[in-house]
This record gives sequence, structure tokens and C-alpha cells, in this order.
Amino acid sequence: MQLLAARTTRHTRPRRRLRLTAATGAAVTAAVLLGGLLGAPAAGAAPDASAAGEVVPLAGTGARLGADGKTAAVHDYEAAIKESVWVDAPDFDGDGRGERIAVDIIRPAELDGVERVPVIMDASPYYACCGRGNESEKKTYDENGVIKSFPLWYDNWFVPRGYAVVQVDMAGTGRSTGCADQGGRSDILSAKAAVDWLNGNATASFADGAPADAYWTTGATGMIGKSYDGTLANGVAALGTEGLETIVPIGAISSWYDYDRWQGLPFSYGYPNYLSTYVAGGRHLSVDCSAQLERMRVDAADETGEHTAFWDERDYRDGTLGDASRVTASALIMHGLQDTNVDTQNATRWWEALGEHGVERKMFLTRLGHVDPFDSDREEWVDTLHRWFDHELLGVDNGITEEPAVRAEIAPGEVVHSDTWPVTDRVATLRPGADGTLALGARGRKGEAAWTNNPNGRLAQMLGSGAMDSRLLFTTGRLTDDLRLSGAASLTTTVTTGAPTGQLSVALVDYGPAPRVSASGDGARTLATETCWGAASAVDDACYREVERRIEQSDLQVLGRGWARLAGGGKHSLTVELQANDVLVPAGHQLGLIVTGYDGGTVRVDGAASAYRIDLAATRLNLPVAGPMRSFAPGASLVPGTVSATDAPSDARRIPLG
Repeated sequence: MQLLAARTTRHTRPRRRLRLTAATGAAVTAAVLLGGLLGAPAAGAAPDASAAGEVVPLAGTGARLGADGKTAAVHDYEAAIKESVWVDAPDFDGDGRGERIAVDIIRPAELDGVERVPVIMDASPYYACCGRGNESEKKTYDENGVIKSFPLWYDNWFVPRGYAVVQVDMAGTGRSTGCADQGGRSDILSAKAAVDWLNGNATASFADGAPADAYWTTGATGMIGKSYDGTLANGVAALGTEGLETIVPIGAISSWYDYDRWQGLPFSYGYPNYLSTYVAGGRHLSVDCSAQLERMRVDAADETGEHTAFWDERDYRDGTLGDASRVTASALIMHGLQDTNVDTQNATRWWEALGEHGVERKMFLTRLGHVDPFDSDREEWVDTLHRWFDHELLGVDNGITEEPAVRAEIAPGEVVHSDTWPVTDRVATLRPGADGTLALGARGRKGEAAWTNNPNGRLAQMLGSGAMDSRLLFTTGRLTDDLRLSGAASLTTTVTTGAPTGQLSVALVDYGPAPRVSASGDGARTLATETCWGAASAVDDACYREVERRIEQSDLQVLGRGWARLAGGGKHSLTVELQANDVLVPAGHQLGLIVTGYDGGTVRVDGAASAYRIDLAATRLNLPVAGPMRSFAPGASLVPGTVSATDAPSDARRIPLG
């Protein structure tokens, strides 16, 4: 193991935006003006210094700018320094001993003691138990316990370009001590400890006890990760952590209540305990986390669905541990608009909260489920991420923040860009009628509509036409124009039930034949072919299997769902917010509103055939629309084709996050 001499001074880099000087500009200006487009490497190819062409040093760093205006692959990946250290952290699990957080590092050897480098960090609970990425890669170690190979592609691509890549085992997982606590203090502060060490605000040691100093870094860190990993990035950013310059949360959580609950309805019982136990799998350490798990079980309030102090701690937008007002890092937010694991509100509400506090941000939305864009949109995503990190961590003025802030796939393969999101503040108010119609501004509608709860109900069973006792269905006429829905729809209503504890489920549906990204299996299919992105070594070939969208002809698409708990019988006036979306509904289609009780996406709190009814005069569907209001002209009743269960989103919502 290579022992590094401790340094007595640290360099803390202030946020900066380095503009290319006249001396460096000549070599790169043309490429920057062209947007720095990247061609995909051929299968088996690994970009390296030989492909970089003329390069220009970037002052104060070990990075070199290529003719395309991006950092070039000029450093030897196979010779890179690999290190494993343990960062000292507070006692999270209450055993009286401080924690040791495992941090694995790879960085360019040529720059050691010569130039400092920025850090791309992926903190995760999954490196030992489950693996990362579509190939479920895990870390491997040599006989001395030093990191040997890194999961994912970040090291292959960015280390040759003058970055260090750091992978952190969250407390209670992998080689770190402590106990996991599903997004709470232990999880977030263990990841923060690694950022603090990189910025000179924490201590660390090697396996033999020798002190480890991060003298080799500029102190600028960018955190990235999909799902739980990106959630950790959100949480660390919400602490206002010094040295954290940017975050890239991919399909990540910004409020754990929004992951486990929806307006008082839990999606499962005991999930925080289950997930925290699950991610601890594969550890060689014998740790008793029973006391912490019991506290989580009680504090999560499954039986009431309340937003307790437990959830306040795990809310990074407006919580007790951190909040959006403290964020100083920029954010590149990525999410799949058909993600039914981590609902879209986790991204869109985070986007909104960061915007309210003036945070620099971009957003990348796909027409897929819980899928990493490296798999689904590889060439575009690598280029976007490369330019983003160059700008945010190295200060390269490559124009990425002057480009439209939002990229959204509103139909299969149809990508649009905008400076704001949602793209409209217009709300179309549609009202349901006793005849099953749903019309724009139809005032004076009176009466009630009723249904009987089906304790075994599933949304897929309720999508077809015709009368059903277990749900209400209201439809518009056929749209006269293409209509873009951008944002979160909602239903305002007054519902009455005699159930001691009732539940309301709402769905917005696009009825009409069209090719769509499948609602099952996250809409993605892994292929047998591979492409290679980055430099290779004897233990890491940088090659990953390609993924394509599963495009299927279907008669309908569920655009959003929402749920609410009705505490106590009687009358309840409420607004149910649906999952946010950005989607194109073609002319000739109809929009449908389904209102029911239990559906398979939630825990069943009403297990009886209870009676429900809504007041039509008090009910309205609020749609965020971009398009002519004349689209909602009255029309014929719904006559969809055959509907199968695969047309509905999966009900298996609460699965491990990875």
C-alpha cells in the first residue's frame, strides 16, 4: 500500500467560472461554438490520449482541453493511483465509538504531487450488497484490501481527463461502520464526512493506521448517483456542505415521505427497516443495529401515515437535517417520467425548491422508468455530463449553462428543450358530469357519483370502458389538437364514505392508439451488444451493454396517479395531487379520469366493500396544459380497444431502490 505524507495546509477552492484566455481560446473556440458534440466510440473502442488531438493546459489543474472544448483523455488510466482510506466520522449508531467511513479512490498518477484534481464522488449503500449499474458491478479489492476495480464508467471516462473518482460506502454498508437509517442522519452525514475530508475538514487513515491526507485534490467535489446514491447527494447538498460544488441526482429522492407515502397512505409497512437491513447485506462486520431499527419502526408511523419528525429529518427540501435554502451546489437533475419506483415529484419538487433559492440547475427528463441515462441515452448523456463537470468543477466556460435548462422527452424519441419547467402556468379546469363526460368549465353540474370499494382492486382492471361498480370513469371528447401536459395534475373534490379509514385513488389516462414506451419493466430492454466508454485496464474493460426503449403499440397510457388517506368516516374536502409528467397527448385521443378506492399501488387501509360518493359540483380536474383550450371540445363517449394489465404502471412500487 502506498503511504502518503500528511500535509499541514489545505487548499479550499472558492466557486469559480474560469473563462478561457486568448492564449487558450484559439484551440477550442470553434468547437465550443459548435456545442462540443461527441461521437460515440465504436464497440470495443476506448478513447485515450491518441484520440485527443491538440490539447491545451487548463491553468491550475492537471486537465487539458481538447479541440472540442472538453477535457481530453491524456492521463494513463491503467497506471492510475488506487487507494482505500477510512474517514473519521461521529458516532451515528450510539455505541459510543466514532464511525469509520470507507472511501475508495482512483486518480491520475502523473499528477500526484504536481497538480491537484477535482473529485467526482458516488456515495452508495450498494457497493457490497447489490452492485451498481445495469450490470450490477461491485467493488473488488486486492490482497491488501486496497480497491482494485470500480463499478460504473465514471473512473474509465474521467480519470484520464484529469479527475479523481471517489466511491464511498454509506455508513452501515460495505466496509463502513455504523448502521443505515434510510436517508436519515447516519446516511447523509457519513457521505458528508467524505466530502469534508476531501475539503480538509475531516481526518482519515489507511488500513494500517497511517494518516491519509487528500493533498491531491482542489477541494472541489461533485456528487453523482442513481437512486439511493443520488438521494445521498441531495441530502449532502441540503446541508450546505463546503466543497460540494455540484450534484447530479439520477432518479433520486428529495423527500423520503414522498417515496414511502402519498397524502397519508403508505405504500408498504416496515419499509425503512426492510431497506436499511437489505443494504447492510454482504457486510463482513458484525453490528447490532436492532435498537436503531426499532426506533425507525416506531417513528415511521406506518399505522397513521402521518408526516412525523422521522420524515422531517428525511426531507431535503424543507427538513430538520437540511433544506433547499442551504444548498450552494449546482444541480443537474435527471429523472424518468415513467418512474413508478421513485415518483417524479421527488425530482420536480426538488427542481422547484432549488429554483426558489436561486440555485444553478438543469434537468434531463426521459420517457422511461427507473433507468440511468447512461444506459438509455448514452451518447447524449456522456456529452452532457462531461461538459457539466468540466464547467462546474474545473470552471471551463463551455456555454452549457447558457443552453436551455430543461431537456424533456415528451413522446418516444421526441425531445424538446425549454428554459423553464413546467413549460406553462396555464391550468385547464375540467368538471365531471353524471353522464360520464369531462368538460372544460362545465359549470352548474350537480348531483353525486358513487362506487363501491374493491378490496382487491387493481388499476389495470379499471381502465376499460363500460360501467364498473368499483370505479368512476369520466372522459373528454376527442382532442382537436395535440396537447402537452407539463407539470402535476390534481383533482379537487368532496368525497363521503362510511369507512372508518377510507382511501381515494385517482388516475389520469390518455385513451387512443399510439406507439408508446412500455409501462412495464421501466420501458427498457438490455441488448446483447456493447459499447465502450473510457479507457480500459486489465481489470476493467469500460464496456457496457446497450439498452433500447421498448416501444409498443397500445390503446392507452396512464399519465399520472395520486392517492389520499381519508381519516375517519363522513365528508372530506381535499385535493389529490397526481404524479408530475411532461407528455404529448395526440389530437384524436381522449383524456380519462378514474376515481376509485383501493388500488394495488398502496397499502389497503379499507378492506371492506365500503360505499363512496363524490359531489360533482365540488369536483374539478386541474390540468397544466400547453396547447389550445379548444382541444377540450365535447365529444363521444370512450370506446377504447382491448385493455390488458400491461397497459398500467406496475403495482410493485416498493422495491429496493437500485
